[in-house]
Amino acid sequence: MTEPSSGHVVAVSRDDAHRFSKPARESIALIAGLGVEGDAHAGITVQHLSRMKREPEAPNLRQVHLIHAELFDAMAERGHDVAPGALGENITTAGIDLLGLPTGTRLELGDEAVIEITGLRNPCAQINGVSEGLMKELVFVDDTGATVRLAGVMSVVLTGGTVRPGDGIRVIPPAGRHEPLQPV
Repeated sequence: MTEPSSGHVVAVSRDDAHRFSKPARESIALIAGLGVEGDAHAGITVQHLSRMKREPEAPNLRQVHLIHAELFDAMAERGHDVAPGALGENITTAGIDLLGLPTGTRLELGDEAVIEITGLRNPCAQINGVSEGLMKELVFVDDTGATVRLAGVMSVVLTGGTVRPGDGIRVIPPAGRHEPLQPV
């Protein structure tokens, strides 16, 4: 049996208001079933403003947003300066192919917290406020006609705990068939 893959936390961010970017923090507290303590997107039901208007009682599958730091490096090569938290993510990771994980993958963050990946982030045009033209770099149609989304993954909190930059991340794939991530 092979050892599950691992990576680490580069940065953590949260914001108590519905602003696009989130300021970096020394740590964040994850609360089981809710999300990031003190973050505007924490809650049992959907907290994203446009989704609340459409279906306010829908379960919150977007409690914690993760982006891989390697994306920032790739965007820098294309002329976009993007820092951790700028795209609204709560956790910036390194060393893990977040976009390649199957639905239901669990991530152990640090010593306590466990989250479960629910799907891909479907970003909005506000991303161009971070860097003009960034949206078309993060969401595009490939040569096969498939829509490619690179703006990170969403998750729910299974076990609460404190998460800090430098914490290890252990990837635990789900049992059974690999189900590719879909937008949530």
